[in-house]
Amino acid sequence: MFTGIIEELGTVRSVSRAGNFVRLEVTVKTVLEGLKTGDSVAVNGVCLTATAIRKDSVSFDAMPETAAASNIGRLTTGAKVNMERALRVGDRISGHIVSGHVDCEGVIRSRRIIEGNTAFEIAFPEKHSAHLVEKGSIAVDGISLTVMRRRHNLATIFVIPHTLEHTTLKHRRPSDRVNLEFDQLLKRA
Repeated sequence: MFTGIIEELGTVRSVSRAGNFVRLEVTVKTVLEGLKTGDSVAVNGVCLTATAIRKDSVSFDAMPETAAASNIGRLTTGAKVNMERALRVGDRISGHIVSGHVDCEGVIRSRRIIEGNTAFEIAFPEKHSAHLVEKGSIAVDGISLTVMRRRHNLATIFVIPHTLEHTTLKHRRPSDRVNLEFDQLLKRA
């Protein structure tokens, strides 16, 4: 489990593919503190297992389903990624409960400034409409955010300058694909 509060931006050092499997090596600093092989780390909101740890990087293997259902399969060397270590019992939950199991990808339709904050409009598959409400939580590339407006399969989120500066949203533009995880409390069977 995660909170959606990003600890740092990592940089993809290398990407290798064997069939549909993807292996990533990500340069990080903060995330390495206390990290052990086998620990879970959210990479752009996707729960991955640390498979190798070096002095300034950590490696992950992504299964074909994970690579296909998220933007993990399209990462390239030099890409910035949101990083968060797994929640520990007793930690403060500053965001919301995020499982790291991405529901779908969304597509950024627009990015604009409204009252000093950046607003993103994100389209997502219609079948997920029941999982989203205005003022509810959503994780976008692992970032805990609030849905300000919802119309059918479009969500508008506002991002404060601090979050924009310290996450991959700083680099996101219209037509970019982002990982979406809808609020666990709203999901229906």
